Amino acid sequence: MIISMREQLGQRLSELKAEFEQGQKMLADLESRQESLRHSLLRISGAIQVLEEELGKCRGEEVEIIQHSK
Repeated sequence: MIISMREQLGQRLSELKAEFEQGQKMLADLESRQESLRHSLLRISGAIQVLEEELGKCRGEEVEIIQHSK
C-alpha cells in the first residue's frame, strides 16, 4: 500500500499537534507546581522570621536576667 505525500503530511501534523498539546499540559502542570512551591517557601520564610525574632527576644531576656543577677 502506497501512502500519499498528503496522507504522510496529515499524519505527521496530527502527531505534532498531539505532542504540542501534551507539552502544553506539562508546562501548565509545572507552572502550577512552581506556584505551589513559591507559596510554601513564602510560608516557611515567614515562619523562620518569626522564630528568629522570638529567639532574639529570648536571648535579650537571658542577658537581662544575667545582668540583674550580678
